[in-house]
Amino acid sequence: MTDKHARPRRRRRILRITLLLVAVLILGAAGAGWWTYSHLNGNIDSVDLDQAIGDNRPQKVVAGAQNVLVLGSDSRAGANADLDHGDVSGARSDTTMLVHIPEGRAKATAISIPRDTLVTRPECKDGEGKTVPSQKRAMFNSIYGLGGPACVVKTVEEMSGVRVDHFVEVDFAGFKGLVDALGGVTVTLDKPMTGAKGGLKLDAGTHRLNGTDSLKFVRTRYGYGDGSDLGRIGLQQQFMMAMLSEIKKQDALGNPARLYKLADAGTKSLTTDSDLASLTALSDFAQSMKGVDPDTMQTIMLPVAYDKVDPNRVIVAEPQATQLWEAVRNDQPVPDSAKKSPAKG
Repeated sequence: MTDKHARPRRRRRILRITLLLVAVLILGAAGAGWWTYSHLNGNIDSVDLDQAIGDNRPQKVVAGAQNVLVLGSDSRAGANADLDHGDVSGARSDTTMLVHIPEGRAKATAISIPRDTLVTRPECKDGEGKTVPSQKRAMFNSIYGLGGPACVVKTVEEMSGVRVDHFVEVDFAGFKGLVDALGGVTVTLDKPMTGAKGGLKLDAGTHRLNGTDSLKFVRTRYGYGDGSDLGRIGLQQQFMMAMLSEIKKQDALGNPARLYKLADAGTKSLTTDSDLASLTALSDFAQSMKGVDPDTMQTIMLPVAYDKVDPNRVIVAEPQATQLWEAVRNDQPVPDSAKKSPAKG
């Protein structure tokens, strides 16, 4: 065999080996990508709201608007027992916000519902399909533990007349991991946080909080302000805005490693309605919200007044609450009169 014939064969062999290596790398990358997608998808829990609640739900008034109920929940035991609530068994939704995104995806509004609000809980089905009977003067944050997130959605819909399009529940244990994946969140206090009842102690000023301290921050009650749950809502709203701003300013798409860490931490702590329960659906929804700027998001507390029978609880204040829900249902700006909460003075 001459050199003249051997060289082309060697070149063809080298080419075949090169193509084989490229094919292996492509298949390996595709396999890793599929594993990553499947892994992150598998992190997400979901609830079919229509099946859990039934057909008797408020009608949507403005087609282009979106209402998303955001729940912050935890087991209130074990690792989280050193926060202000003590070692209490059972699950609670300690943070509840109805986020209204208007048609056109402009300025959004987040309405916080105080956990100590006394409401009428409608008859619900719990996660096992068992009936939870209706109850008057039920404390709002007890509803989650009895009937699960679908029962919370049903309660909010019945008290407001607002159709909830989606719900997103973030477990507080996973919330810590999400903050750490971000590298922390920066908050600014105009007065010190004293650290009462084992809580977080911070001087007035700007602080970079890790996941553990962030969880203590949003759960702080007695160590800041008047020590009420209404005061804690202000801290939670402040932190939510700071966290959204942090996510927005980080170039996650330009950093695949960070993007994966954020996605893994975020989906581990996530439960959604069935329509959002995939990476594709969440990504599409996030893309549709790109026009919403956290810096211009309006935060409101549901107007409440102190209960005359039990001053440690609050009740929905009228006519302010009716005005608030009417504005949300009709995709209109919330009037100033609907933002006044008698319990806040």
